[in-house]
Amino acid sequence: MVLISLLSFGVFLGYIGRTSAGICRPSLIEWLITSFLLFAGSIIITGYCLSALDLTGNTWAWAIAVFIPPTILRVVFSKIAPQTTAFSPLKMVVSRWHAAQRWYVSGTIYLRFLFGIMILSVAIIGITNLLLVLFTVPNEWDSMTGHLNRVIQYIQRGTMAHFGGTNWNIDTYPKSVCTIQIYSYLITGKFENAFKLIHHLSYWITLVAVFGIAQRITKNRLNASFFCALAFALFLDFLMQAVTTETDIVLAAYLSCLLYFLFTYRVTYENRYLYLAALSFGVVYGHKVTFTLLLPSVFVVMIYTVFLQKGRGQKKENVTLNINWPAIFKLGIAIVVCFCLWTLPTGYVKNIQVFGHPIGPPTSLKHQSIERATSNGGYRNLFEQGSRNVVRYAYDFVNLDGLRNVKIGQDINRGMRIPLVWLEDKLRMRLDETTEFSIVPFSFERRFEFFNGNPYWGIFGFALVFPLLFLALFGILRSPAHWFLAVALLLHFAALSYSAPYDPWKGRYFQETGVFGVLFLTLLFTHKYSLEKSGYSVALKTYVGVVTVLACISALLAVFLNFRCLPFDALGRKSAFKMERIPMMTFARPDITQAYLKFDELVPDSATVALGTINDDFEYPLYGKHLTRRLIPIRPFEQPLRPIPPGTDYLMYAKSDTIDLFKPLPTDIRLGTDTTMKGMIVKGEDYYLRKLK
Repeated sequence: MVLISLLSFGVFLGYIGRTSAGICRPSLIEWLITSFLLFAGSIIITGYCLSALDLTGNTWAWAIAVFIPPTILRVVFSKIAPQTTAFSPLKMVVSRWHAAQRWYVSGTIYLRFLFGIMILSVAIIGITNLLLVLFTVPNEWDSMTGHLNRVIQYIQRGTMAHFGGTNWNIDTYPKSVCTIQIYSYLITGKFENAFKLIHHLSYWITLVAVFGIAQRITKNRLNASFFCALAFALFLDFLMQAVTTETDIVLAAYLSCLLYFLFTYRVTYENRYLYLAALSFGVVYGHKVTFTLLLPSVFVVMIYTVFLQKGRGQKKENVTLNINWPAIFKLGIAIVVCFCLWTLPTGYVKNIQVFGHPIGPPTSLKHQSIERATSNGGYRNLFEQGSRNVVRYAYDFVNLDGLRNVKIGQDINRGMRIPLVWLEDKLRMRLDETTEFSIVPFSFERRFEFFNGNPYWGIFGFALVFPLLFLALFGILRSPAHWFLAVALLLHFAALSYSAPYDPWKGRYFQETGVFGVLFLTLLFTHKYSLEKSGYSVALKTYVGVVTVLACISALLAVFLNFRCLPFDALGRKSAFKMERIPMMTFARPDITQAYLKFDELVPDSATVALGTINDDFEYPLYGKHLTRRLIPIRPFEQPLRPIPPGTDYLMYAKSDTIDLFKPLPTDIRLGTDTTMKGMIVKGEDYYLRKLK
């Protein structure tokens, strides 16, 4: 049965590739990006349909139904944007491989050194991350409480309908990524680590898209394009999520696809790219509501790529005030259609029905939105606190993340930041003293868990990207494309700062900002002091070389000393490959590990368990090694306690100090928690287990 489902998966991938070849132009980059978008978009819309038919957990329904959406898309594109040029993706792969070899050999000694260390670093990181994806279980906080927890619930229930989970994320987060995780899990014979497939794939597709965008901006300069793609592969916040089930890396992939199609339209003026951009828009907005914060940035890029026509037949790229109304109309209509198909069904409408808001309940909005600032001083206070957040995040960017996982790197980092700390003190900005618009108070010395698990861009960011950004913004390096990208990046930076309280975990949100930011590295190859010129700009070459070497070392240390998923024994912990399932999954909550181990020992894999746990409790590990236990939440977020359903075998509950809903019986087994551990982000509850029959 597993072999048949895997065969179906292989046939589906082949069908997606063939369909993509019938839609896109003869380009390997474009074929890969289009295939990824069709893969994700087809599974997402299939998932919505199967959920309505109560077939979410049916492997064979998935195996057959996923072929329908790409077939329809192929027919639609043949009508609205017919492709007349046939090509073989396999032959193109071989051709591009030989071209890449010729490109590397033809470079100067300096460029071969620069690209050599980057390629070697990315190869080591890529192999290591692939092994971690295949052979280690998921263990991210949000996945243990919400993301993966609800995926198993949907499979067991046979539908993705709202059911009222313990954690508010379960019901409020858009469900599009769940469809891909469910399909990946079922079609691979219920291989748990297949939940990471879309996230790991997103890492590589984003690099392909960044390469393609750089090609469009620089008019096919390979050095600039390869440098951008390889550099982004080393951006720490981005590569860290390649082994997780966090959602931000997938958002970055969808965004990069959208930007690629927009920039390609500017080069070709072919309508197919407007429609593919609209498809990307619908998919990305259906993925996560934080795409709303990217709307101003995407709109700015649309102004440059679609709304304003460049002067045709001219050698220089000029932006004129000739508004491209036909393209605007086509893009607008296509976005509305794709929004209805890929965005609305993902859960926003249901959130409005249940909570009165497309995002979620009032509690979550007040905790993570502008209301925390506007409720105390109105929009004037929001401007003040948001501006303070701008400076906080700017300070967080100026860190040697990755390197400071070791003591010598931490010491160098502290010394480097002394002038910044002094400046903040003299300016009396009170970044660490004012806490009213912070989830966790700002600190110049972030906790190890924060900078180790959620770093920012590393040295590439503050040493190269931001200097180039401001040089382009103020016209010192003249490039219309980069001026619009600078505005787009700063708008997203501001949106993250003003839209929600300061959060030390925010490094992951700046992945999308990084998609805009990394494109500024093309300026190193397109202006007077280019790195391509032999014997020219020695100081710049030396500076870029040092930054690149440090970036490679930082990236390798970030992966090898990733506290959450260590590939080797380090930092006083065993390798993730050696750790048992429960300790690995509860690494962020070690005080509950023994209680969960005891639960796993006492409760059979086939049992039905009522859960009286609370919002921050890890529920995913309780499904068991084979994910076969049936868990029924009876204490849904901000709802009254539900009765224990008939036929339930066990009750597990958390004895809260403030809400004592369950009085322990003499026969209850106290699973407990370790109260001696200090410095917990969230402390574990006192857990009990009751056998009901």
